[in-house]
Amino acid sequence: MSFWWFWTAPPVVEDALDEDLPKLAEIHESGFSHQWDADELARLKSQDGILMLTARRAGAYGTRNPLGFLVIRTVADEAEVLTIAVHPRHRGRGVGKKLMQEAIFRLYGDRCACLFLEVDAANEAALLLYRSLGFRQVGERKGYYREADGEGTALVMRIDLR
Repeated sequence: MSFWWFWTAPPVVEDALDEDLPKLAEIHESGFSHQWDADELARLKSQDGILMLTARRAGAYGTRNPLGFLVIRTVADEAEVLTIAVHPRHRGRGVGKKLMQEAIFRLYGDRCACLFLEVDAANEAALLLYRSLGFRQVGERKGYYREADGEGTALVMRIDLR
């Protein structure tokens, strides 16, 4: 019996739960030099205007462990991606894209005008993802990422939702 459908099903994206926070902190640690621990994520999650989503494997036989997560802050009619992180074993499988698509869908439904993010100019995979979703560069910050592979330039990107 083949379970090909189990491995190819897109992840399910839903609101992050409090019990997810330790796993989300581990995922964040795997991708960033400045890690957020579970307590920091809990404080952030409790703030007004915060949207915290997690992606999980779909299907009855999938685990409930998070594959990745996204944190967005909304103020007035603008939103900003604070962080997005995917577990190293699940990168390149569309998890980040599903997280971003769900966030954009929700922000659009909330009548948010635009979504901003900052990304390291040397992060080719992230740039490809964001451009495929319709983000465009609107600015840059030289030397923003001190521990980056390249020059540490952050590109400021934006997508209009209205």
